[in-house]
Amino acid sequence: MELINTHCHSKYCGHGQGEISQYVKRAIEAGITTLAFTEHYPLTASFDPDHYLSVLPENKQAYIDAVQMAREENPDIEILLGWEMDHLGNDEDRTINIDELKGCDILLGSVHFVDRWPFDDPAQRDVWKKEGMVDKIWRRYTDIWCDAAADRSLPYDVMSHPDLAKKFAYYPSFDLAPIYAQMAEAARAGERLIELNTSGAYYACEEPFPAPDLLKEFCRAGVGATLGTDAHDPANVARDIEIGYRLLYDAGYRELTVPTRSGDRRKIAIEFD
Repeated sequence: MELINTHCHSKYCGHGQGEISQYVKRAIEAGITTLAFTEHYPLTASFDPDHYLSVLPENKQAYIDAVQMAREENPDIEILLGWEMDHLGNDEDRTINIDELKGCDILLGSVHFVDRWPFDDPAQRDVWKKEGMVDKIWRRYTDIWCDAAADRSLPYDVMSHPDLAKKFAYYPSFDLAPIYAQMAEAARAGERLIELNTSGAYYACEEPFPAPDLLKEFCRAGVGATLGTDAHDPANVARDIEIGYRLLYDAGYRELTVPTRSGDRRKIAIEFD
């Protein structure tokens, strides 16, 4: 099967490493036909005071230029230019130039903050252990994620790692089925794609994002899916892609949806014997 990766990072964000060219080299070696670079869109100092979470504004053009150079040097692989954009809801403090984003091939919407708190930051993991916090975080995360997914005025093409709240393997006391249905309906209403993100298997939750039952709910709702490894190191650019395909297949998907440089979306059949 054709392999694709619509989510990866590089040295241009504060917590990634490796040159754009190194990711492309690894991708070609693995047989990947579409590779999307989706660096973390700049955050303000109030959200990223240590310049660790996102691209510095002054490095945006260098990132774009590096992707363009990789395209010119590697015409046999489709390289997409994109951003992963944090949805901050009512806490948004950036002025985002929508015209600037029109030059991108793919925009990932993601939620890493719950009321300004970076809930997936290992350094702040202890907050999860406070009494009653797990249920509160899950409910608040779901509300923010669904607002982002359902709002068609927002520019996101894909909602990435949908159940990131499970990263540290803290799960709520209540049944997740209604939340899964809520998320699926929000993605359907917003006409988003969702992402099977293979990186989750390497966190405490020990499974890709989203969970199998949530993935099935997205499929039942008719929400299209793509796949990304969320690599922050060239070594991981092709990690577990075929495992991700199997999970999608088991959830009911028979095709992937892939954004293209032309602005269209193409389909890739998922087939297993």
